Amino acid sequence: MAAEGKSRKRREPGGGAEGEAQPEPGAQPEVLFPPGFSVSEIKNKQRRQFMFQRWKRARRQEQLAAKKKRQKEREALGDKAPPKPVPKTIENQRVYDETTVDPQDEEVAFDEATDEFSSYFNRETSPKILITTSDRPRGRTVRLCEQMAKVVPNSHVFYRRGLALKKIIPQCVARDFTDLLVINEDRKVPNGLVISHLPNGPTAHFKMSSVRLAKELKRKGKNPTEHIPEVILNNFSTRLGHSIGRMLASLFPYDPQFVGRQVATFHNQRDYIFFRFHRYIFRNEKKVGLQELGPRFTLKLRSLQKGTFDSKYGEYEWVHKRHEMDTSRRKFHL
Repeated sequence: MAAEGKSRKRREPGGGAEGEAQPEPGAQPEVLFPPGFSVSEIKNKQRRQFMFQRWKRARRQEQLAAKKKRQKEREALGDKAPPKPVPKTIENQRVYDETTVDPQDEEVAFDEATDEFSSYFNRETSPKILITTSDRPRGRTVRLCEQMAKVVPNSHVFYRRGLALKKIIPQCVARDFTDLLVINEDRKVPNGLVISHLPNGPTAHFKMSSVRLAKELKRKGKNPTEHIPEVILNNFSTRLGHSIGRMLASLFPYDPQFVGRQVATFHNQRDYIFFRFHRYIFRNEKKVGLQELGPRFTLKLRSLQKGTFDSKYGEYEWVHKRHEMDTSRRKFHL
């Protein structure tokens, strides 16, 4: 039939009809979608993916071109160029917390001078740490304890076999231990950390995740030395955050040995505490390199309890209630 010999014009999203001028070979075709058109309306899966990828490339090119244009305009204006806009992030849009600490607040200074960690910060006591696990720990938890003993100076590992924490704590106090660390596990994976400051508390319970042992790290440095590391605490800005930061700092001796060039970092971001252990190396007078020694893990505070560990009759200062406290993504507690 004559109708069968006629060529039908077919228009695809981003393409032209047959007979129209085609772009040169190798040139990127312009991606044009009709108003109100969505890529998800394309029924063919391969065609839908192809069109979406092409649209993403075109959008990326537009963003790069706009960025170069703005950069040339700033170079042309020189010192008269307007300040760069600060990008909006969840951190800088954080909801104001009434418990945010003012460094010059006399009440906060008095509380810190009389709290359970004041003897450590006044250099009256030296940390002595006992690291233990849940009952019958598996290999991964055991290796984590051994590596933590290398990170925290003057620490000792004890594997308890059915011994309750209430019986361990009096023995620790009798042997002049200042802190007790308990690493819990679930299905052979470390998933919790309890820090109890002795002899009068407080006790913090953390959820542990993203555990990486030293051998699992890429470009790992040599084994840590016995030098006392520096301690860096970032973004612990509220009263609760100050208490947690002081608890973590009291695990390490007060006077670091800078000769060892080792740094233990507790970085708080959106109420997640990231732990990293590095050694820094001076490559020349201007450049400094970092070697991660491991281990690494992430902590999420679940509760802060007064006194030593007591899961039945303990009085809690703060408990994380997810459905009540996590109503806004921009509200943080540490």
